[in-house]
Amino acid sequence: MKTSRISPASKLEALDKLAWYLDSSIRIPGTKWSVGFDGLLGLIPVIGDLTSGLISSYIVLQGAQRGVSLTVIVKMLLNIGLDIAIGAIPIVGDIFDFFFKANYRNVQLIHSYEHNPKKTNYKNRFSIAIFLITIISFIAFIFWLTLLILSNLLMLLV
Repeated sequence: MKTSRISPASKLEALDKLAWYLDSSIRIPGTKWSVGFDGLLGLIPVIGDLTSGLISSYIVLQGAQRGVSLTVIVKMLLNIGLDIAIGAIPIVGDIFDFFFKANYRNVQLIHSYEHNPKKTNYKNRFSIAIFLITIISFIAFIFWLTLLILSNLLMLLV
């Protein structure tokens, strides 16, 4: 019995095509802009963004099966997380989907890693560090602002 094997190159071509369908397959008439099924799913509140995130995670899974590093996997997951989080914001998230193209970015990460793993790891470690610093700073700011508001309210009560 013959077994059919799909070559790694054709699997990567399939991921390229999936990213195109999800991010850029529908041209907006009269413009140079395009959106994909990810953007259309995003129009359905909450469920649409979660569904597109689930579909997008297939690209991450394929990246892991192809042997990309943990650093690259984390960056890919951050791309999907950002796409879901901002995509869940009405109107802003729909506009965000026109520009961010998380699936395309994730497939490009796989391409970059397979072409030059050291450089790709270095660049992604740096961007993950910047992301974490930004999140920690934002949380610290919210904590500080909360304390400031509570202390001012306490002063009013005393």
